[in-house]
Amino acid sequence: MTSGEIFDLERRRVFDRSWLYVGHETELAEPGEYRRRTVNGRPLIFIRGSDGQVRVLNNSCTHRGAQVCRHDQGQAKSFQCFYHAWTFDNQGELVGLPDEEGYAKGFDKRQYALKSPPRVEQYRGFYFVSFDKDIADIATYLGSVREIIDLTMDSADALGGWYVIRGTAKYSIKANWKLLVENSYDGYHLLPVHKTFLDYVSWRRGLTGEKVTDSGAPLVSRSFAAPHGHGGMLHQAPGRAIANPSPLWTEDVNKEVLRIRAENIKRFGELRGRQMSEVSRHVMIFPNLAFQDSQTGFRLRQFYPVTHELMDVTQWDLVPRDERADLRSSRMENSLAFLGPGGLATPDDVEALESCQDGFATGDEWSDISRGMQREPKMTDELQMRSFWRQWHAMMLESNEAVQTDDRKRDGSFFLELGTAHYGAENTALQSARS
Repeated sequence: MTSGEIFDLERRRVFDRSWLYVGHETELAEPGEYRRRTVNGRPLIFIRGSDGQVRVLNNSCTHRGAQVCRHDQGQAKSFQCFYHAWTFDNQGELVGLPDEEGYAKGFDKRQYALKSPPRVEQYRGFYFVSFDKDIADIATYLGSVREIIDLTMDSADALGGWYVIRGTAKYSIKANWKLLVENSYDGYHLLPVHKTFLDYVSWRRGLTGEKVTDSGAPLVSRSFAAPHGHGGMLHQAPGRAIANPSPLWTEDVNKEVLRIRAENIKRFGELRGRQMSEVSRHVMIFPNLAFQDSQTGFRLRQFYPVTHELMDVTQWDLVPRDERADLRSSRMENSLAFLGPGGLATPDDVEALESCQDGFATGDEWSDISRGMQREPKMTDELQMRSFWRQWHAMMLESNEAVQTDDRKRDGSFFLELGTAHYGAENTALQSARS
């Protein structure tokens, strides 16, 4: 946590040998649209060419190396390097340069196209790159976690699918990046650290006239570990973003939520439809991508170490393309209230992680993650963190793969055993819908 030497090894042995997220295809709606991204210190251009194909290009002129894309996002037919005016089209081809006749006869512009990382692949519209040409394909790398991604992506099938809304949250944390890995799927800290948010939710529920007798804790939950260092936690709770009613939402919004859940069940069956609609999924895709489909919205959060004690964080929110405006408003209100730049949870987490980093200056760098080793994994246990650390340790020792347990239920899935009980707000909305 405090070693610059370990940090340097991580860049080469962990990040350079993993699949790293770049962006989602819906960010590039039109030909020529691009996003400038930095992946493990490497500047890249995430772009849809005029031919409609999505590419990831190195943001480095093949003449002298200057960055040719100098804006974070936009739409362009070409990029001209400001240094010597070499010009590349939006498919990366070198299409013009001053005084071309000054070069030897063997000079071939085709050999000077913008390069790409060694591997570029996508799953369900999520684009990843790897700087290891020999890495397994992205589907193999994701392994059983694909099932969880599919549940989320299919859950908005009746609403035109998911897309990334414009705007990002960006901030820095003065702590080691691995602390945010742990925090991103740690159910243990929820009650003590986020008490302000939970009190706020209880107060909001009280305004509806509901008698609040619980802490807002999940009804059913568990953590899980998967191969390749992935892991996470699953839980059922009021206000699931797609189709679980919330006591904080209006009666009309809850009616719409129930309609969407009924449509999911019709399309995918009772078991799969309910899992899509009622279960929150917090997943860490090794090493640094948080896939959070929860009652506070669906978002991706990625973070990279700048030094051993500083990280940069970027967060994107996804919403169903064709959902009603009032439901989207409720979704975004929940998302911003919890993890927005001025939310009630992000500052709590930042304070906790920076406090840990400060505490490590004592020289005591021991972190205990043994909770739950002797029982079936609860959401508040640390099985998922052990999965990450085993993979991290193996890669730091330049091993290909840690010994992992694919922790799934006997039916071969990451499904929760959901009960049939309904929440008070759901009963009200259901009765209104029936009448």
